[in-house]
Amino acid sequence: MMARRLPELFTGFAVIVVAAVFLVYALTESGTVTTSGYPLQAQFSSIGSLTVGADVKIGGVVIGHVADERLDPNTYAAIVRLVIDNGIKVPEDSSASISSDGLLGGNYVSVSPGGSNTMLAAGQSFSVTQSAINIEDLLGKFIFSMGGTPGKTSAPAQGSGASAPANPAALSPAAAK
Repeated sequence: MMARRLPELFTGFAVIVVAAVFLVYALTESGTVTTSGYPLQAQFSSIGSLTVGADVKIGGVVIGHVADERLDPNTYAAIVRLVIDNGIKVPEDSSASISSDGLLGGNYVSVSPGGSNTMLAAGQSFSVTQSAINIEDLLGKFIFSMGGTPGKTSAPAQGSGASAPANPAALSPAAAK
């Protein structure tokens, strides 16, 4: 009877060991992105739900990843460190903006290349940035801007134009005699 359970025990222990290895790997590697390339920085007033590991794209093509996010303690701006592939050179007058992959998609950094012949060097910053647009706020403003009550008509203004007589009996012909 014990000989029959021995393979089941070894299989169970093997599954537990493999699960433990995956757990250790996930815990040690979480929050780190290993990408070869050169670093650039961008400063945003708001990064929305941009996360470490998010894509950096030019024209929809991935050219790098977000490597780090931190808060500048003096200006309270979000500083985002990007790692750009070594084969891609970004003109110094380029701009960086935070875009979304649709209503339910994640955020990414979109780079709009400039026309300069001088390229950004490792460690330099984008001079022009556009922060994340909060879709929830925009929808709320749109919904509440439609605030008029349907079917409500306005009453005529009081006191404008010819005034009605205060005493209706004054209009009758008998009262005129």
